[in-house]
Amino acid sequence: MPASFIGPRIKALREERKLSQDDLARLFGFKDRQTVSAIETGERRVTAEELVIAVEKLGASLDYFTDPFLLVGEGRFSWRQTNVGPQRLNAYERSAGRWIAAFRAIAPQVGREAPLLRRALGLHKGSRFEDAMEAGERFAAEFKLGDVPATRLAEVMERELGILVLHVDAFDGISGAACRLPELDVVLINRQEVVGRRHFDLAHELFHILTWDAMPPDHSEEARETGGNRVEQLANNFASAVLMPAAILDGFGDWATMPERELPVRLNAAADALLVTASALKWRLVALGRLKPAAGRAVSDAALRNNGRDAVQAVTPPLFSKPFMEVIGLSVDEGRVSARRAAALLDLTVDDLADLFATHGVQSPVAL
Repeated sequence: MPASFIGPRIKALREERKLSQDDLARLFGFKDRQTVSAIETGERRVTAEELVIAVEKLGASLDYFTDPFLLVGEGRFSWRQTNVGPQRLNAYERSAGRWIAAFRAIAPQVGREAPLLRRALGLHKGSRFEDAMEAGERFAAEFKLGDVPATRLAEVMERELGILVLHVDAFDGISGAACRLPELDVVLINRQEVVGRRHFDLAHELFHILTWDAMPPDHSEEARETGGNRVEQLANNFASAVLMPAAILDGFGDWATMPERELPVRLNAAADALLVTASALKWRLVALGRLKPAAGRAVSDAALRNNGRDAVQAVTPPLFSKPFMEVIGLSVDEGRVSARRAAALLDLTVDDLADLFATHGVQSPVAL
């Protein structure tokens, strides 16, 4: 039996049942816990007979151990959320895990291998906020994000860094997440968020992906553009610099000499142009020294809410992403998964699946 995901799933179930490796060794009839350890790390394969024992003794279904379209005990998530309880968050994580696991299983079969090397920023918890901002500026310049970096960020992450970006419908209060697998990095973004928040979440989660080994993020963090623990503050400074490089901001004029009454209007207009929130722009200018802290505090949050509008403009991106749908389409077209199975994995009807292919400009498989 393949050990790549069976071992981690046995470990996850053992920990859920609060069993030790010695307990599991006795259950399987092994002489010592070293055999259990080797199974859980994937060094030793599970025999068919041992898998039957696992199903019977641990009270889990065979699919739990063998279904490639499940993500159990493998992915590590870091969620940006506001007032979402652990139970709801874990339930949504299981749903999101199905989409990620489907891509992980199917992509190599249709020639979309994960990159061999992962990029890293070279930052650590002791890095200065200025270091994070400099890294964000360098990122925007190296990948030529242009005058409005937000417009190209997701494309660069997917096409050049091999990071899967999925726009999803999530519970109210969930902004997004970063997910690390041994062979894949994923960022989830709640597509119902306002456009400026979506872009900030995307850049923030990019920081976590690029610094995961040096400073693994918490499983859950409060979604905010300022504050938080040191890792989150570093992430916020990086995200602000990626989306709002200093040279671009200086092109809007001398912020320090703008009359106080004009500042909210200019902030809202510039934020709209850059597809960010006016609040994030204000604190980015303060961090750069273009605005004095007192001037920033003098601009009320109410004046910047929704970038100065009475209501939020609803501009919602399509579900998931084009690279994701390309992989799903190829798998259906090559007969690796049925259209009905693909639709079920994505929580869609077959008709909705066909419409989503069209929305992303992906050729619909013959099966549809």
